[in-house]
Amino acid sequence: MKRILLKLSGEALAGEKHRGFDEPTVTEVAKQVKVLVDQGIEVGIVIGGGNFWRGRTSETIDRTKADQIGMLATVMNCIYVSEIFRSVGMKTAVLTPFECGSMTKLFSKDRANKYFDHNMVVFFAGGTGHPYFSTDTATVLRAIEIEADGIYLAKAIDGVYDSDPKVNPDAKKYDELSIEEVIDKKLAVVDLTASIMCMENKMPMYVFSLNEKDGIVNAVSGKFNGTKVTVA
Repeated sequence: MKRILLKLSGEALAGEKHRGFDEPTVTEVAKQVKVLVDQGIEVGIVIGGGNFWRGRTSETIDRTKADQIGMLATVMNCIYVSEIFRSVGMKTAVLTPFECGSMTKLFSKDRANKYFDHNMVVFFAGGTGHPYFSTDTATVLRAIEIEADGIYLAKAIDGVYDSDPKVNPDAKKYDELSIEEVIDKKLAVVDLTASIMCMENKMPMYVFSLNEKDGIVNAVSGKFNGTKVTVA
């Protein structure tokens, strides 16, 4: 892998608190990503906003406004996490699809590539910049735009199952399956829009547990214990 897109859930970064940030958790993520950067791998990152906001559960707020709040939650997450990354010795940049004053830079593929050329970890915040699109869709979109070699999805569970392992103790874990199977079986790897984009643009995904020791390094370096989602 020369360039990857890493997707982190906001809830995972909150640790056992489930809200806000758990600094030891974020610092551990940063140390793992530094191992990859030191190996010459270019890393882009998308972070969800669920540790601050889940607008789709609201019955009173307009969907567009709820999604905009969610976009801002991802900006806060990326700014915070990028600073933790800097504290362990990496250079970072935060790009957004809309202006955020001097806090971020406006996204463009050329700008992202320039930062990658300078050995910087690039955070893609703010989703797609539009309501009705999830951070799953933003993840795949940015991965395609920057021509990543693959998407690495760090989740609370260690891969893709045929049913919810928290509910069904007999749930079967897949070591490998195709993106067509993900779509046909309605497996919740990423949302349907993101899945179709992966299929059409031949973007592979690797699903693994963030809770595994050295899980990020292992996933990217070949000691992969999760689920590989293949493309034809």
